[in-house]
Amino acid sequence: MTPSASVLLLTTLTGFGYGLLAWLGVFGAARGLPQQPWFGPLAIGFALAFASAGLLASTLHLGRPERAWRAFSQWRSSWLSREGVAAVLTYLPALAFAAFWWFDGPGAGTTLVAGLAAGAMGMITVACTAMIYASLKPVRHWNNAHTLPDYLLFALYSGALLLMLALALGGGDLKGAALLAAVLGLLGLVAKLAYWRHVDHAAPLATLGSAIGIRGATARPLDKPHFTQNYILREMGFQVARKHATRLRKIVIVCAFLAPTLLALAAAFGLWPAAMAFVAVILAACGLLAERWLFFAQAVHVAALYYGHEV
Repeated sequence: MTPSASVLLLTTLTGFGYGLLAWLGVFGAARGLPQQPWFGPLAIGFALAFASAGLLASTLHLGRPERAWRAFSQWRSSWLSREGVAAVLTYLPALAFAAFWWFDGPGAGTTLVAGLAAGAMGMITVACTAMIYASLKPVRHWNNAHTLPDYLLFALYSGALLLMLALALGGGDLKGAALLAAVLGLLGLVAKLAYWRHVDHAAPLATLGSAIGIRGATARPLDKPHFTQNYILREMGFQVARKHATRLRKIVIVCAFLAPTLLALAAAFGLWPAAMAFVAVILAACGLLAERWLFFAQAVHVAALYYGHEV
């Protein structure tokens, strides 16, 4: 598929934002956050800013953005619509979380319940985003058992990095968040390697022979369906050179997972924690953007089979 900048920003920034919101709810319930009245609202606003930036970027992918509201009516059958509904509903407990933190205090029951509800809704939104792709059977790179758990894991990982940075800037104890980010970073790397192994070795979704009902024989087209670029080739048959994909995978391994994990460990043990947390977030953001780009660029729709592309 052709990677769109708006979709890359959507799937990366919302992961950071909703992941942070989820950990704020969990750490708040565990009394692991600074208790100052200002910390909660600022951290929640930070999380919503990331999520909102991703959601706003996604509207750039729409042909008619003014009609985006119509997608909300299809929530019974569309994961895209469910994503939009869940994203809007997340603001309600998140804003309540911030308000209760300020007026009732960080330890109040209302604050803790609102925090956990906000975190749960944020992760539900991430799950809906993942299912937009995981539910598409004609794209084997997405329609597999890795897509949904990877989206959730990467959101929790990036959110833990953001929480580490927020605690460093807010004067809180970041050791727990930093160790959590390091563990999730290693799990994320294992999950990503497992995904790549799956898509590299999985059987083709279809062949020209199976597409036209010929089994046990090699089929080839007499001529191409089109001699010039068209919508299918432009949007559904994007090709990445193997050497570029290999180079980008190395960048993802280092920037998205290994380097931030090492920086998180350094921060956990008191080595320039604020600086380490900041650099870890920047590197992870760049690495996860590259990971998202590969996720879309290497996915080929089965329709591209008729143009000689392997699916």
